[in-house]
Amino acid sequence: MKIHQAAEFIDDANVALQILKEGNERFLKGELINKVVFNKDREVLCSGQKPFAVILTCSDSRVAPEIFFDQKLGDIFIIRNAGNIADMTALGSIEYAIEHLKSKLVVVCGHAKCGAITAACSGAEFSPNVQHIINHIKPAVEKGGFLDEIICNNVEIMVEQIKADVIVRHLGTMVTGAYFDLHSGAVKWL
Repeated sequence: MKIHQAAEFIDDANVALQILKEGNERFLKGELINKVVFNKDREVLCSGQKPFAVILTCSDSRVAPEIFFDQKLGDIFIIRNAGNIADMTALGSIEYAIEHLKSKLVVVCGHAKCGAITAACSGAEFSPNVQHIINHIKPAVEKGGFLDEIICNNVEIMVEQIKADVIVRHLGTMVTGAYFDLHSGAVKWL
């Protein structure tokens, strides 16, 4: 079992992915790592951050990657927006994390019962700002399926959009998708 240390640089995306998988296993078993070291971690992190992974996920209050991946301060760089969309702001944040912070792994993490995906499926009219989000999700809806399938479609589409980013391609960053089950707490890797 590998636990990331606050000042540790991880230069292997597969190691980073394994740390997330092991963290979710601990979360499911209720055997979380001791977070008492936060005081020491904060001192180390004041001089800079070295997150080993970037997580693009939903703003839903039930979705907290720090918790369900059992990570500490400074371990993961999280970008949150409704529907975990890879718009220009999210892509800019991802580029910053992989280019300047040297994170080697990007995970797009969708989740069960996503309100943004449900809204996109409804066909309703929305304010311009919400419609911006819905427009990013429409291709996943158009692929069809039940809600969970559309959620996974959306993750896969966002993964492909991130993989197509010039900086992501240039740096050879690993990009993968995941689905967080609210009921079980398990992360399914797509």
